[in-house]
Amino acid sequence: MKKYLQEFKEFAIKGNVIDLAVAVIIGGAFGKIVSSFVNDIIMPLFGVILGGIDFTNYKWILVKESFSETGALLQAEVAVKIGIFLQNIVNFLIIALAIFMMVKVITKSKEKLAKKQGEKKKEEDAPRINKEEALLTEIRDILKNNK
Repeated sequence: MKKYLQEFKEFAIKGNVIDLAVAVIIGGAFGKIVSSFVNDIIMPLFGVILGGIDFTNYKWILVKESFSETGALLQAEVAVKIGIFLQNIVNFLIIALAIFMMVKVITKSKEKLAKKQGEKKKEEDAPRINKEEALLTEIRDILKNNK
């Protein structure tokens, strides 16, 4: 049992658990922002464009509510809530687009960093010529051109 606790401690100390927790918290907050954006901005605009349809209440009623003579509910409404489904599709598309853009930016940044590191490595690997060698090379080239 101590071995498992030690392994878990090493796992947690590496930062994997902390990184995961931060990602979940930020993802939850981002999801709320996207949901608000879709529910409060995009869907009302679609509703106006499509003739005043309120997508939050848009549904196909399969069974209507029924009440007894005393007012007690006998049968609850059964409906297919298409509006909420459409909102969730728009939420998904916006989140997917945001993640795609984020991954694209990260990939480009990594490529630029790798390219810069490759250039630095080439400069470091190139032979360095001191002043004497440079002067001797210059004299050699002049003598070759005079022949």
